Amino acid sequence: MHGTLAWPLEHAARPHGDRLAVIDGDRRLTYRELHDRVRRLGTGLATLDLAPGAFVGVLMGNSLEHLEAWLAVPASGRVLNTLNTRLAVPELAFMLDDCGTEVLVVDAEHLETGRALRDRCPGLRELVFAGAGECPPDCVPYAALLAEAGTAPPDLDPDTVAAVSYTGGTTGRPKGVLLSHANLMANTKHLWHTDGFQREDRYLHAGPMFHGAASQMVHPVTWVGATHVMLPRFTPDGFARQVADHGVTVSVLVPTMIAMLLDHLERHPADLSSLRLLHYGASPMSADALRRAMRMLGCDFLQGYGMTEAGVGATWLPPQDHRLALAGEHPERLASVGYAIPGVQVEIRDLGGAPVADGTVGEVWVRGPNIMQGYLNRPEETAHALVDGWYRTGDLAYGDAAGYVFLVDRLKDMIISGGENVYSIEVERALASHEAVAEVAVIGLPDDRWGERVHAVVVTTAGSAVTEAELAEHCRARIAAYKVPKSIDVRADPLPKSGAGKILKQQLRRPTTPDPGET
Repeated sequence: MHGTLAWPLEHAARPHGDRLAVIDGDRRLTYRELHDRVRRLGTGLATLDLAPGAFVGVLMGNSLEHLEAWLAVPASGRVLNTLNTRLAVPELAFMLDDCGTEVLVVDAEHLETGRALRDRCPGLRELVFAGAGECPPDCVPYAALLAEAGTAPPDLDPDTVAAVSYTGGTTGRPKGVLLSHANLMANTKHLWHTDGFQREDRYLHAGPMFHGAASQMVHPVTWVGATHVMLPRFTPDGFARQVADHGVTVSVLVPTMIAMLLDHLERHPADLSSLRLLHYGASPMSADALRRAMRMLGCDFLQGYGMTEAGVGATWLPPQDHRLALAGEHPERLASVGYAIPGVQVEIRDLGGAPVADGTVGEVWVRGPNIMQGYLNRPEETAHALVDGWYRTGDLAYGDAAGYVFLVDRLKDMIISGGENVYSIEVERALASHEAVAEVAVIGLPDDRWGERVHAVVVTTAGSAVTEAELAEHCRARIAAYKVPKSIDVRADPLPKSGAGKILKQQLRRPTTPDPGET
């Protein structure tokens, strides 16, 4: 089991057997108890006629059972398929059919969705009910899987596929990213280094565990014998209560969640002094937002940049860089996503695959032991994405002499307006620096004169008002005239987001440029 996802829990159960492993509502488990349950679950899966390599789906909120699935399913030799609970039945059905998921674990909240999927997906044989209360007669009780005597996990090759993680489907149909035990164990070691986990830590699972930004923490937290604290779904009040009640020390949030938390704390102060580190990602935070967050929370901040295909880590901006930048030393680095995580290589290359000079925009290429095996059933797309061991991210960025990476756009989101390249992130940063702007997304829309025009969708902060003309003038003082949005939609409703908290730009484009292939 050395080098596989069975290793962290098998290790933790020995020196940390009596330590508190999980807090989930009123439930408390030691590492010895968690180890026993996970072994039993691995054995119980065999009673469902699941052969090695079979796909097991999970459609649940954050919970002890969801944590156990991450620990047991890959360790037993099966492949875990964690599903975005915010998707519609047709979207979920595509993912189940694409990989041939045979068993789906659901909680009470997602039982009816599970039933609809069972009716729709011919390969889905069983629903396992892991919710509170009595198990419905048409489901297998989760407790029945734990009734079997636990056995040691099989001796697997580290290159065995451990999980399939479907990309967000932001354009076209989602792709199933195949991640091996070796991929995810490499990422576990990387995160152990960057976040500095210790056995005294209490990690709050605040983001949805179906997404890599949250699930990536399962194994490094387990490995050191730290405590998992479960939050079924993120709310600012729920986050603050869990931190205050359980002495949470580390968590991962996206910037929009941090903004919601800070707004909540201004109205409802809470003692969050136990926090030592907030790990954030999905998008950079402005210097002003970071100053506010660090002042109010009093903890360190760490930014991570990555993608599902990298399982999910590529670069990091460490706490020390945050502190130094806010003190005036290299403040420009707050606009970066940091530099390559130890063990990972990052290069900026042109469209022909040749490295570019510092300061020149190109595509981000990533190489390391964490890079995916490929896309399930997508040989052509795999061949395009994986080149000589490198992964082509599709992200545009430039680097500096110290290796810091500055994202400018997604390759597919770059706007060509009047023959000039406009990077949406640069325009978004200019708009976000206005005090009335809570959220912003910049997209290109078809235009008879310009080919594409720069269009912004702005969400205002509570109680504020701003005009399109005021925002345009604010931008002119900060970016070139050709980059200033030619149209701005000012609204109060939040922008559409994926389960990972990323803004879904294709939904903003849809009224003008529908994507018939999108699921």
